[in-house]
Amino acid sequence: QVQLVESGGGLVQAGGSLRLSCVASGRAFNTYVMGWFRQAPGKEREFVATISWGSGSTYYADSVKGRFTISRDNPRNMVYLQMNSLKFGDTAVYYCAAARSGRAVTALDEYIFWGQGTQVTVSS
Repeated sequence: QVQLVESGGGLVQAGGSLRLSCVASGRAFNTYVMGWFRQAPGKEREFVATISWGSGSTYYADSVKGRFTISRDNPRNMVYLQMNSLKFGDTAVYYCAAARSGRAVTALDEYIFWGQGTQVTVSS
């Protein structure tokens, strides 16, 4: 079992930056693929970024590529999402998630543990 708690959300102007953090409790954090997803009002939850166990592989949604960076610190059980050049369309609740997989995965249903989410609001 893994518990995930996100933090770092807030209100930011378009063009600004935020850094989301996710702390994991439980065992064997470094064996999980970690991902970030988001859900805007009235829309389905969508993939944002994922990172493999040893940070060797990362993948991003096209909508955030070049602006967002996912990273992890296994000894501290942490995963981060650095978000730069934020746009109004990035407004959503952002969720941290963990998957048991041999590779970084983008499919929502591969992820078995989820945090409660943190709100990111970008003002235009």
